Amino acid sequence: MADHPSISPVISSLRRIKALMIKEWYQILRDWSSLLIGFILPLVLLFIYGFGVSLDLNHLKLGLILQDSSPDVQSFTQALYGSNYFDIKVAHDTRELVPSIVRGDLRGLVIIPSYFSAFSEKPDTIAPFQVIGDGSEPNTASFVQNYVNGVWQVWLQQQVINRDLKGLPLVTVDTRYWYNEELASRNFLIPGSIALIMTLIGTLLTALVVSREWERGTMEALMSTPATITEILIGKLIPYFVLGMCSMLMCTLVAVVLYKVPLRGSWLILALTSAIYLLAALGLGLLISTKARNQFVAAQAAQITAFLPAFMLSGFIFEISSMPLPIQLFTYIIPARYFVNSLQTIFLVGDVWSLLLINLVPMLTVGLILLAITSRISVKRLD
Repeated sequence: MADHPSISPVISSLRRIKALMIKEWYQILRDWSSLLIGFILPLVLLFIYGFGVSLDLNHLKLGLILQDSSPDVQSFTQALYGSNYFDIKVAHDTRELVPSIVRGDLRGLVIIPSYFSAFSEKPDTIAPFQVIGDGSEPNTASFVQNYVNGVWQVWLQQQVINRDLKGLPLVTVDTRYWYNEELASRNFLIPGSIALIMTLIGTLLTALVVSREWERGTMEALMSTPATITEILIGKLIPYFVLGMCSMLMCTLVAVVLYKVPLRGSWLILALTSAIYLLAALGLGLLISTKARNQFVAAQAAQITAFLPAFMLSGFIFEISSMPLPIQLFTYIIPARYFVNSLQTIFLVGDVWSLLLINLVPMLTVGLILLAITSRISVKRLD
């Protein structure tokens, strides 16, 4: 039905957008899969990344070969036992624990040789011992080496204090960590997982819902209305934008209250950053929906173009600086790269505008480009 001649075009357009938004909200509330992706899936992902995924290695299973039984060896053994980093299995011959290394039951060996006491009795020398790590997992092997060395250095300093040995300088190192004092991996994994959640909601949900309309034939009904293609896109964009912001609020509350992740920045800046990223994610979802007119194709396209790049190339898990140069350059067009960096800055550091602006501007630029492309290629026709 055509608009009344006395009603201005702007008011008519706003009325049509309002009607489209109301229709979209009814569709969201009636479709359990939309609510599942918007609210249940974020909680599941936060649970997995908060409790199931951790880069902190505690209670490493370590073999201890004692070929010497001097008091110094017993003292050092107690230091290893007292560390929360290790679960110790003691033996007196290396051959006893080699099968455990082969099976992966142990992640490393510490071998105290039989001549340990002879060296430790000399004030000008340091008694030797050997640390063997399981090189099939390089990161874990590196942790084993570093953790054992840390326990050794602490024990050695304590021996210097207790014995007042001559010739060994008493040096203490006051180590501090900024922004993540506990070195808890959840403090940067949780903000990164929130970025993945926003990617899923913004891209996957939007692409699936629009493609579902094509499958069910409701998109043809929309095309037959007086609403322009721009009004249709806006009417679909705003409800999912609000849904994404509500999900972001829920995820932030869970991160701060349940996981005790510090939020040192302001809620307003966090909301602004999330809103800008959602524009980019929603723009990509709408762009996919203009070409993919069935849900399977839309889901696959969203996975390939949004979720996988956000997971692998955003710096969430893998350091971008360690990637090959061509891949590093490619990450500059991925909005999730900037969002992950922004979230980690807001949560752990605070409102540092010099860091936030260099992420917000590219995110906003990519979002506007995606929305412009979607509006450009979207045509109000049924073919």
